[in-house]
Amino acid sequence: MNEQLLPTGQQAQATGNMVFDPSAVRTFLASVFSYMALALIISGTMAWWFGHDLAMLQYLIDFNTGKQTILGWVVLFAPLGLVLLMGGMVQRLSGTALLGIYLIYSALTGMSLSYIFLIYTAGSIASTFFIAAAVFGIMAVAGYTTRTDLTKLGSILFLGLIGIIIASLVNLWLQSDTMGYVVSIIGVIIFTGLTAYDMQKLKRMGGHVINGTEAAQKMALMGALSLYLDFLNLFLLLLRLFGGRRS
Repeated sequence: MNEQLLPTGQQAQATGNMVFDPSAVRTFLASVFSYMALALIISGTMAWWFGHDLAMLQYLIDFNTGKQTILGWVVLFAPLGLVLLMGGMVQRLSGTALLGIYLIYSALTGMSLSYIFLIYTAGSIASTFFIAAAVFGIMAVAGYTTRTDLTKLGSILFLGLIGIIIASLVNLWLQSDTMGYVVSIIGVIIFTGLTAYDMQKLKRMGGHVINGTEAAQKMALMGALSLYLDFLNLFLLLLRLFGGRRS
């Protein structure tokens, strides 16, 4: 994607060697959060629909055997494939195509989230969602306002993320509740930090895009995807730690 440094002016600010217009940054971030909110609405609606309608849920789970259907497996793994597709093909895909994949991803992720309504009480899901939203909001503001460069912290957090992914895969074999609890705690810390890091990265990115272009739309979509994943993982990890399970 082409990036162009915005011209300086009375409203321009400097961050390190970068000069950007705060109004342009706000416009870009507004697009990012609009796309993120859209994904959350779609995912939440699909999760609620499939989680409370047995006629829809049976497309994902075979009630006779208790096992997932073919569509259930597709819904479980397809979102990861779509994330990889968006990341790997962002340069080649048009803004419209990228948006379409993003919306499909949001819907499939929501369908996969319907399972939480079978495991946790609705009250604990709602309360955990608001806790995750509060933590996310605080760290997003921190990432936007801090003058500290979080680049090195981001590198450390990504290494930690790889570590908890490996630990989670190992725990699929070990089935250790203690290990799962520890991984969840570390995961909350990592995604809390990643929220601030991604927010600072998007703020800097907003100073280098020309709003209204297809490149800006694509960058806003990818930024929204990053923040969506931060929030979603933070929510699921907190739910694993504090969610009230159905009896």
